[in-house]
Amino acid sequence: MIHVTTTCPDRDSAERLARAALAEHVTACANIIAGVRSLYHWQGEIAEDTEVMVIFKTSEAARAALVAFLEAEHPYDVPVITWERLATTQDAADWLARETH
Repeated sequence: MIHVTTTCPDRDSAERLARAALAEHVTACANIIAGVRSLYHWQGEIAEDTEVMVIFKTSEAARAALVAFLEAEHPYDVPVITWERLATTQDAADWLARETH
């Protein structure tokens, strides 16, 4: 299982990304977590925002397609997109493989 994570400026944009990624079958599931407080460097200043985190669950085979999709569709100029490989059960791995391509 691969978790691909990004943040969005609001719930609507997070849900749009999640639904579109599901429609494209580049993710099997998206978890949306509201109320993330972010502090970061931007254009020479320290900025802070309340964002919405999205965790996409996908397969290794679909990871590159999901990342490319997020880079193309994300509302931010410079979206931070991270991923990590996680151990999971065989049933979950099979489900991911069936739902993504």
